[in-house]
Amino acid sequence: MKYFTLIIAFLLFSCGKKEDVLLPKSNVSIVKDVQDHSPIYIFFKVDGKDTIADLNRKSAIISTNWIFNIDKRLPLKSVMPQVIKMQEKKRNEKMHQNEESENYYSYADSIGKNLAFIPFTKVFYKMEKPTAGSFVVYFKKGKKQVFMGNKEIKISEILKYFYSIKFDRVPDLVFLFDKDMSYGEYIQYKILLQKDVTYNLDKLPVELIF
Repeated sequence: MKYFTLIIAFLLFSCGKKEDVLLPKSNVSIVKDVQDHSPIYIFFKVDGKDTIADLNRKSAIISTNWIFNIDKRLPLKSVMPQVIKMQEKKRNEKMHQNEESENYYSYADSIGKNLAFIPFTKVFYKMEKPTAGSFVVYFKKGKKQVFMGNKEIKISEILKYFYSIKFDRVPDLVFLFDKDMSYGEYIQYKILLQKDVTYNLDKLPVELIF
């Protein structure tokens, strides 16, 4: 199925109630088309002073590609437990598993006027601190640069800097994202990483949210 119009919000009607998902927006499409898919929605909800990531997975079919439509206003610390739960559900499914199916985040391409997608099937998320022996790339809320050790560098220079270091033993590369950044900011980082970093890697780094 192809998308020809810019969609910033999904409008869902359930029992007469309208629910919106405000998508992140970018000027580039990583993936433009996903066939044989089913949607998963994570809505932005407020309960008193608490922000809630409200998961709707009613239409998720295990054997299809899953498209995660997530509200850009949600903080990562609320979003990722839901994403992890759904990833584990798909990975642990035995009866109806389709090994070729993928997971994607959706966002709006403001130039192409279409929905676009970022694959994340092979990413493993953890809600914890880095372990000893890992080489951490830290993505801090509100920053356009990233931190590697005590050095602040451009995202496009991550691999160049990493390979320039003479390690006694090459450590695992780990991406650490600030749990308080918005999902929208996270997707902006993911787009840049896909363009400049991860497409060069045989194995994707573990992503920590802390």
